[in-house]
Amino acid sequence: MALSPMMQEYLRVKEEYKDCILMCRVGDFFEMFFDDALTASKELDLTLTGKDCGLPERAPMCGVPHHAVDAYIGRLVKNGRKVALLDQVEDPKFAKGLVKREVTRVVTPGTFYDGTGEDEGKNNFLTAVVCTGDRFGLAACDASTGEFLVTETDRKGRLLDEIMKLSPSELIINEAVRLSGFDLDGLHDRLGCLIETLDDRSFSDSRCEEALLSHFHAESMEELGIDAFPCGISAAGSLLLYLLETQKTDLTHITEIRPYRTENYMVLGMSTVRNLELTETMRDKEKKGSLLWVLDRTKTAMGARMLRSWIEQPLIDRDEINARLDAVEALIGHEISCEELREYLNPVYDLERLVGRISYRTANPRDLIALRTSLSMLPHIRDMLREFPCALFSELQNMDTLEDLCDLLARSVDDDPPVNVREGGIIRDGYSAEVDEFRRAKSDGRRWLAELEAREREKTGIHTLRVKYNRIFGYCIEVSNSFKDKVPEEYTRRQTLSTGERYTTNELKELEDRILGAQDRLYGLEYDLFCEIRDTAAAALVRIQKTARAVACIDALASLAYVARRNRYVRPAVTEGGEIQIRAGRHPVVEQMMRSESFVPNDTSLDLKKQRIAVITGPNMAGKSTYMRQTALIVLMAQIGSFVPADSAKIGIVDRIFTRVGASDDLASGQSTFMVEMTEVAEILKNATGNSLLILDEIGRGTSTFDGLALAWAIIEYVADRRLIGAKTLFATHYHELTELEGKIDGVKNYCIAVREKGDSILFLRKIVKGGADKSYGIQVARLAGVPEAVLARADDLVEQLTNADITSAIETIAGSSPSAKKKTAGVHYDDVDLEQMSFFDAVSDGDVLEELRNVRIDELTPLDALNELYRLQNKLKNRWRNE
Repeated sequence: MALSPMMQEYLRVKEEYKDCILMCRVGDFFEMFFDDALTASKELDLTLTGKDCGLPERAPMCGVPHHAVDAYIGRLVKNGRKVALLDQVEDPKFAKGLVKREVTRVVTPGTFYDGTGEDEGKNNFLTAVVCTGDRFGLAACDASTGEFLVTETDRKGRLLDEIMKLSPSELIINEAVRLSGFDLDGLHDRLGCLIETLDDRSFSDSRCEEALLSHFHAESMEELGIDAFPCGISAAGSLLLYLLETQKTDLTHITEIRPYRTENYMVLGMSTVRNLELTETMRDKEKKGSLLWVLDRTKTAMGARMLRSWIEQPLIDRDEINARLDAVEALIGHEISCEELREYLNPVYDLERLVGRISYRTANPRDLIALRTSLSMLPHIRDMLREFPCALFSELQNMDTLEDLCDLLARSVDDDPPVNVREGGIIRDGYSAEVDEFRRAKSDGRRWLAELEAREREKTGIHTLRVKYNRIFGYCIEVSNSFKDKVPEEYTRRQTLSTGERYTTNELKELEDRILGAQDRLYGLEYDLFCEIRDTAAAALVRIQKTARAVACIDALASLAYVARRNRYVRPAVTEGGEIQIRAGRHPVVEQMMRSESFVPNDTSLDLKKQRIAVITGPNMAGKSTYMRQTALIVLMAQIGSFVPADSAKIGIVDRIFTRVGASDDLASGQSTFMVEMTEVAEILKNATGNSLLILDEIGRGTSTFDGLALAWAIIEYVADRRLIGAKTLFATHYHELTELEGKIDGVKNYCIAVREKGDSILFLRKIVKGGADKSYGIQVARLAGVPEAVLARADDLVEQLTNADITSAIETIAGSSPSAKKKTAGVHYDDVDLEQMSFFDAVSDGDVLEELRNVRIDELTPLDALNELYRLQNKLKNRWRNE
């Protein structure tokens, strides 16, 4: 038996799109057959049926309504599927034989946007990566907004950081990337993105260059500004070719390509973005609890995306930072005007994605209403900018308000149009004389039919006679069975019912032709006019995109101003001197999460000379990690142009923020907690500069005490040396013995978390004070956690025994031996660098100070008195060291 013609066509197209689920338009449904039906029925929870296809067995089949197809496609692509739409490209009414069908779009995870509002504040990037020799080119495009980026790098680590920042839903690569050893499996596990390897022809230099020049109407790569990225050109060209092949359109909304260099922004590694929870939390991967959650009070999706990009790419240019800070300050200084501006922003829809749908010719009448509503706000937004005196807003006042397009949409499109473009009711009365004439014919038709019905009742004497409409038979005169004998001879029977008969007459046929003809012509004319209006909007595409970017910038700045005013943030003084001086700084996220409690503020003082490294000691749960993260977040906020949570802040621009916080196994790649920790530390030590900010928490805790202590000491020594790194560093540790390094390594200062002891319990004061802790309070913390008392008592005994064993003396003996022995203890070898080695702990014996400390009655002191007493005793020791 032979396959039916339709099944032959389906399988022919399926052969061309083997990696896609093929959806075929049949009437009012998109249907899937054979293996695609089996897959889709499971993933979409559809009923699996069968269809006669000419074979002995029916073909498995399932389908979805055509008007809801996008929702089902969305579910498939989120599962990593690709979908090809085999749509009807001719009107079935005029088809001879099979309706002509073509694949009109291939939907992939990186090209899909359903417009439901989910994740509207986040880009959906399709990303291409090309490896050529020892360099990697990267290009990313959000097909829904037209944003197109390109860069390149010679380092895998930097490439991975960029990919993680973009968080693409789909990644296309050349074979060389797979062979380079790049961890694609790990990337897939982290992002859940679809990764495809395309053949080398897709990355051909000539094809890629030709595609880019043709699309952007340029003469050379220099004109596009991407000539410095030869590898990036291959990535960008292959990505553009992939989009053209899948979207089956000319992509006119992609109007420019933006090259960028990673070194032009603060470098944020993958671990830093994760540890600082910039856009999502580590535990739940949710926005709530992140820095973005605190700062994002934007009114538009465009503004939300721009603010996210600012957080992910902080600035390092002082003038650019201060331009944003000036704008935020101007907004804060005019609170009422700022709120009025935000009210005008509130009705603005996502112009970037609206333009994308207009470009794809998928925009419906309601999209044009959304565009009109948005454009109507632009003159008000522009006028409001005059209220805020600053250079950035003066520049933004030149934005195009598109009043000509807004006027066209206001005159042409009805206020409440249908979604379907072929249902009529799209065009406003008065816009088209022809449309108005057909509408009158349609409305007059109702009157004509009512008059005909009244005349026929009177003529026949059948008082129940009705003129009705039927989709199959058209307009008919319906007569019940009890009056059939009164039906005139000129009536022509059309249909027999159980309750009566349906008839037609010559007059009724003429009316039917006039009415239905007017309706069909009206709907066709309205559709044609709608397409003209949509094309006019498409012609203004570049203008709309520029205005959309201006509105996004205004919205992001207004959001920062709103948050700063509401949360009592201050303007940071941004300098290039390298100092970080924060007075009464607060963690922006923790402060908002604990609204019912008061957050304890803390100071931070770091510079490139005497206070480069702060060694922070204190028990777990006391707040060391919170303090270090808040310092990093305040610096980052300052460099995106935001006010900061502090009483005052002087921020020296940093080129990179590195964090090593917490511990976790990576068992899938065979790495233990300690291996992960050391790998991250190695990356930091290789890449940090004197202008970086390092956040190092509990280094060396994953190995033995001596090894961990030696590593922590050596790392502090290495970071402190200005010939090697010399970076500003916050170093939290439980090795309170490391407090001895103050005064022995240049630039190291001790700080600790103030704790109040009361019997066997402790109270965390959450305050950072000068000086080092001499114990870790581990047993007290365990008691707070509810560890059984028997275990705690035994632990107390063991602590006393271990203390009596004088471990410190053993360490001193090792550290005080030959230079080579000292280097071995530290676990680090320095080539061609003569570092002055010192004894681990040349502790000063000071019996009178120790005796004073033993006699201090801490439980009778106020927190302030305790801090003063600790400071006094510490100064005694320091003075003794100086005298010696």
